[in-house]
Amino acid sequence: MLIKPSALTAIILFIFLVSCGETPKKESPNNEETTVQKDSIPEERPEPEVEEEEEAFVLNEENAIDFFFNYAQEVKEDKVRLTTSMGSFTIQLYDNVPYHKANFIYLSRMGYFNDTQFHRVVKDFIIQGGNSDDKETSKKRRLIGRYLLPPDTRKGHKHHRGTISMPSSERDNPHKLASPYEFFIVVTKPGSYHLDGSYTPFGRVIEGMDVVDAINNVPVGDGDWPWQNIYILKAEVL
Repeated sequence: MLIKPSALTAIILFIFLVSCGETPKKESPNNEETTVQKDSIPEERPEPEVEEEEEAFVLNEENAIDFFFNYAQEVKEDKVRLTTSMGSFTIQLYDNVPYHKANFIYLSRMGYFNDTQFHRVVKDFIIQGGNSDDKETSKKRRLIGRYLLPPDTRKGHKHHRGTISMPSSERDNPHKLASPYEFFIVVTKPGSYHLDGSYTPFGRVIEGMDVVDAINNVPVGDGDWPWQNIYILKAEVL
């Protein structure tokens, strides 16, 4: 049987389409499996720089002498005004007793003496200041440091009336090392010269000695502590 050309053409076309449909398709790559999404990569950010806090300077028995030697070279002032709850007086410090002078000015500038007391008053002898039963005073001492100063008794200064001097430490102290946080002022007329050679005079009251005398006349109790607290309100370097 003869197949018409039109039918033959249709058959060929059918075979071609069937053969094309049997060709296996290639799988497209899974984008999630072969690539990493951009959003999933953590952005690297520089860590903020942390400024190291400067360690606070604390005096001790190893560094105090060098510190006050250098500090004395910088200090030009030589007067300190103490304002107390009973009035004010002014002290002039001796240049040739550099460690004790520098120490007194340094503590004044650090605000140590503010709110301390005259805690020992011996009539017709001395008034002693720089201590307190307040916890704040102990805190200030810890922050400034624990140290002593060597005696400097050979500069020709004597314990005349109005002289400011530094007591020795209460610790076992055969060399009479000075307790830097306290001081005493002589009120004896004309002076208390039996103290010479044992303690270091480092200045004298040049104004307001009447206030010193008034403090020396207050009533005291056991341990020569005044019945009514006498405060140093402010120490100003002039």
